[in-house]
Amino acid sequence: MKVEVDDSRCRAIGNCALYAPAIFDQNDDDGRVTLLDAMPPENQHVQVREAASRCPASVIVLHENTSAHDE
Repeated sequence: MKVEVDDSRCRAIGNCALYAPAIFDQNDDDGRVTLLDAMPPENQHVQVREAASRCPASVIVLHENTSAHDE
C-alpha cells in the first residue's frame, strides 16, 4: 500500500490521526494532515483504510498493490 494526501483540501478534522496515529498526524500550525509513513506496514493497513474512509474531505488516496497471492 502507498498513501498520498492532498493537504491543501484538508479540513483539519483529525479523523486520520485518530484512526491511524502511526501513519497520520496533524500540523501544529493549522491542524492539516501530516503523512508520517507513505508506505505503511501491513499491520497498519486496516487502520489506514478506516482513516481514509472517515476523512470528510477525501484527501487520503490509497494505492493498493494486489498480486496473485493476495487473492
